Amino acid sequence: MLKIGKIEQGFVLDHIQAGMSLKLYHQLQLDKTDCTVAMIMNAKSNKMGKKDILKVECDVNQLNLDVLAVIDHNITVNVIKDGEIVAKKELILPKEIRNVLKCKNPRCITSIEQELPHIFVLTDEEKEIYRCKYCEEKSDKKF
Repeated sequence: MLKIGKIEQGFVLDHIQAGMSLKLYHQLQLDKTDCTVAMIMNAKSNKMGKKDILKVECDVNQLNLDVLAVIDHNITVNVIKDGEIVAKKELILPKEIRNVLKCKNPRCITSIEQELPHIFVLTDEEKEIYRCKYCEEKSDKKF
């Protein structure tokens, strides 16, 4: 059995869909920080069968919860202080997101104007559908 030690300060992202932790690592831009990160892939899970886990030793305020919620709002965010879980953060789909998704419409102004932020608005919360604010193209949420 593989054993990964506990962290003292930071956060643990649990219940990540199996195989998605590396994509999540890049989307959260953890590769651009000086944080220590432990990535556990394909761990056994009673709830999901298999899951990934990310353990990150850095300030939880560096974590963009909106990005995380758009990727998968079922991920559990555990805040760790002094080696213990002190809080769990709930992920809620944001009404508007910037520079997380990219519009795939080649006629969208974001394709021409490179400095424009990619802004998407939640149009259907139940189906988790985001649409481009400029051209109303539906996002495919591929990361």
